Amino acid sequence: MNVQTPMKETNTSSKPQRSSEPVWWALFSAGGVCFAVFIPAAILFFGLLQPIGLIEFSYSQAHNCFFSFWGLMFSGAFIILPGFHAAHRIRHGLHDLKVQHHGLIKVICYGVASLIGVLTLGIWLTGVIA
Repeated sequence: MNVQTPMKETNTSSKPQRSSEPVWWALFSAGGVCFAVFIPAAILFFGLLQPIGLIEFSYSQAHNCFFSFWGLMFSGAFIILPGFHAAHRIRHGLHDLKVQHHGLIKVICYGVASLIGVLTLGIWLTGVIA
């Protein structure tokens, strides 16, 4: 007995849906580089060399440096990118734990990382204006 099931018609003329994963993996990678390279350098500079007096860095110098264009890059590299790195790890960790609400988890993880980024930039802009 040979029973054939009807084949589903597929729409071959529609465009394939694009994934947002390359964006999140790029932010994950950039945050990982910050964790591995830039944050240890900042800890060495601000936590060791400056307190023992090898580098002189006054409050006014720090204020002028932080609230410049390079200070904006510093904020992005040290706060925002590691936030996206952590969000991506949490999202994929929950996926490995078989949490089924993938869309909600994605919105929450990257939403919190985005909110931290907006707050960081808001604080930076407040310091520039003041």
